[in-house]
Amino acid sequence: MTVPGWLKDEVFYQIFPDRFDNGDPSNDPINVRPWGSSPDSVHFQGGDLRGIINRLDYLQDLGVQAIYLNPIFLSTSNHRYNTVDYYKIDPKLGTMVDFNDLVKQVHARGMHLLLDGVFNHCGRGFYAFTDVLENGRESDYIDWFHIHRFPLDAYSPDQTRNYQAWWGIKSLPKFNTDNVRVRDYIFGVARYWIEMGADGWRLDVPNEIDDDDFWATFRETVKKVNSEASLIGEIWDVQPRWVGDRSFDGLMNYPFRTAILDLLQIGKSGTHISDAIQKVITAYPQDNMLSMYNLLGSHDTERIKTMLGGKIELLRLAYLLQFALPGAPAIYYGDEIGLEGGKDPDCRRAFIWDEKRWNHELRNWIKGLIHVRKNHAALQSGEFGIVYSSDSDPVFAMKRSLNEEIIFAAVNATSKVQEINLSISIPNRPGEGEIRDMLGQKISAYWQDGHLKTSLPPFCGGYFQI
Repeated sequence: MTVPGWLKDEVFYQIFPDRFDNGDPSNDPINVRPWGSSPDSVHFQGGDLRGIINRLDYLQDLGVQAIYLNPIFLSTSNHRYNTVDYYKIDPKLGTMVDFNDLVKQVHARGMHLLLDGVFNHCGRGFYAFTDVLENGRESDYIDWFHIHRFPLDAYSPDQTRNYQAWWGIKSLPKFNTDNVRVRDYIFGVARYWIEMGADGWRLDVPNEIDDDDFWATFRETVKKVNSEASLIGEIWDVQPRWVGDRSFDGLMNYPFRTAILDLLQIGKSGTHISDAIQKVITAYPQDNMLSMYNLLGSHDTERIKTMLGGKIELLRLAYLLQFALPGAPAIYYGDEIGLEGGKDPDCRRAFIWDEKRWNHELRNWIKGLIHVRKNHAALQSGEFGIVYSSDSDPVFAMKRSLNEEIIFAAVNATSKVQEINLSISIPNRPGEGEIRDMLGQKISAYWQDGHLKTSLPPFCGGYFQI
């Protein structure tokens, strides 16, 4: 199997379009809420494609190489997971001209663009479902969905449903993907947007279309247009079935996120996180492992800063771990400046463009990690290994190695100084001496007689290159 060569090298940035930047107020809905209002699942704040275009310099300065957009197609909600027309940009976000301009400018900067593919379900306003609502048993689209009985009740607050919907939510009728016409429609959408310049799809809840042949054809359809297009599946646990030449290149790596939070939020031992990480790494082929979308937060989770109690020292460690692990690191918009937020919809707050309100220490830390990763191939595609883990404390160390480059990442998530002494056999590595932290911190390791020693201050970590 061949995965896109660019995936392992990227740093992703996820954007919830309505909340990133309002670049064209002329397309705002009449009831638009002021920028920065408390988020909810109903109201809009005016973010759009032109706003993303206007902020590409910002993303490039940060070091971002790929953008993943939450849904941008015509819908009635601000999250747009209830698609009305898969072939039309939502007018509240702009036009096809804006989309084409976004693609052009993203590619001109050597960046990539992933779209959100929501193909398990649609919105009630989708033309085929509307036809069923209007024509009942006589609808030509009756077999596009899972209808239990008539008449359909699609709008009353009564929770009784007479058709299948995602999680029972009436506004999200589930497609019958066993239907050839439905499959052909979805494959046509997948092909069209790759032809329009998108560099791949992030697939929403793909495990709910439990059909290997469907996803094999989906993959073939996309790759015929662009063999370097990427497919990332939203799978929340370790499931090797969902990567390979009949499914996806990589997955949203929530298990890594859980391991990092277990270490930093709960204080579980280094051995615990080591075991959790090894479980993921040994489950997947190396090419797919390097293509994982490694995230600390998303539109479906509490913000990482909120999860870690706003503690900057823990946030620094979380990102240090994220950027050292195999896979492509992903930043959820605003996390880099210290945006907070609880569960959905609070995690979808508007980006703060007043730089006086940014956490510049955090942003500079992430920017530095991106810079180091870009300049060291071992952190992008090197082999991975755990070299130290404490059975009692949240302390551990790992390495990434490629050719003659070896980088060690060590983490101390305790309130006391931790001594780490690694016995390492490195052929043709003579001598001894101090090895400074690659991230510019005033910490170092010492190499002597096959041993790498470091003394890590409380809640501190570093990268050391041998």
